[in-house]
Amino acid sequence: MIIGVDASRALRTPRTGTERYALEILRALLHLPAAACHAWRLYVDRDPVLPPAWAGDALPTYATWRILPARRLWTHRKLAAEVMRHPPDVLFVPSHVLPLRPPSRLPPMVVTVHDLGYLYEPQAHPWRQRLYLRWGTRWSVAAATRVIAVSRATAADVLAHAGGDPARLRVVYEAGARMEPPTPAQIAAVRARLGLPAAYALYVGTLQPRKNLARLVQAYSRLAVAGRADFDLVLAGRAGSQAAPLLDAVRRSPVASRIHLPGYVDDADLPALLAGARVFCYPSLYEGFGLPVLEAQQLGVPVMTANNSSLPEIAGDAAILVDALDVDAIADAMLRLSRDEELRSRLIAAGYANVQRFSWDKAASETLAVLEEAARHRRA
Repeated sequence: MIIGVDASRALRTPRTGTERYALEILRALLHLPAAACHAWRLYVDRDPVLPPAWAGDALPTYATWRILPARRLWTHRKLAAEVMRHPPDVLFVPSHVLPLRPPSRLPPMVVTVHDLGYLYEPQAHPWRQRLYLRWGTRWSVAAATRVIAVSRATAADVLAHAGGDPARLRVVYEAGARMEPPTPAQIAAVRARLGLPAAYALYVGTLQPRKNLARLVQAYSRLAVAGRADFDLVLAGRAGSQAAPLLDAVRRSPVASRIHLPGYVDDADLPALLAGARVFCYPSLYEGFGLPVLEAQQLGVPVMTANNSSLPEIAGDAAILVDALDVDAIADAMLRLSRDEELRSRLIAAGYANVQRFSWDKAASETLAVLEEAARHRRA
């Protein structure tokens, strides 16, 4: 087959969860033994420069770049025109948005839906954007030959809110980033460069309301004011469009000097930042998958996360699950994870076991099977 892939997200930086997924699934797909049986066209909107995560990898000879530069509406203009003129046997879009053309004029298509976050955080999106996201998700789900959801929770949302057809829906789990355990010297160097103390609780991700960070700050502040927190709090990530109330809450905290905002942390420093944490905190109000939970578990850090959406499904029995709306529960979980060595050891061991359920090779193999299934659907 000729397999087309929208690879534009894989080359974007800085990377959030969707870009990281696009990068890792593409890399894993191209290195499957079965990949050599197909020809791969990688569509991008700029000159392709392989990211550092691919250092040492050679792009296989059966994969070629198709550069389709455009300033705006790249998917609906350039990509749509290209796949109609030179159709692959199947088109894979790893990030939500399919070309806006009648499906009969396009090749079979597979789209990955990561979440329906606009339903759970409407205040974070202007009304026009909410309408576009709702319409765009319903369009992609309707136009796709097959839909990949990254968790059972996301699949349920697709069926309930986006008009999904169960017969065309497949669940394929993501995995954590491929990270080598850092040395103590590397952990110390990153900590020093970011100006962090030896003991800290950590959150990693975009700073936005859906991540529930205002309650995390409130919980930590209660512990610290009471003299019960022998660690600082680190909120690592770029500020989202609705970050102002959170930043104001940090400034107003009575322990503001112990709350650190290092900004976006690049891939090279992320393993050391994670591995150096005493506790990993992810009390999100909603997640389609929750990659950072697996990445913390992979590096031996005990996790506290919320008991909603996909998070129990992904964290398994290797985390403390809390009500995301209960500040006291968040504070209690932070305190227990920082002090109870038996609990910490149990969750660290369970975390190492839990991450074995997920791998990019497994995700790629299952994704390729969906692509092949979609191509057969058109031929049939």
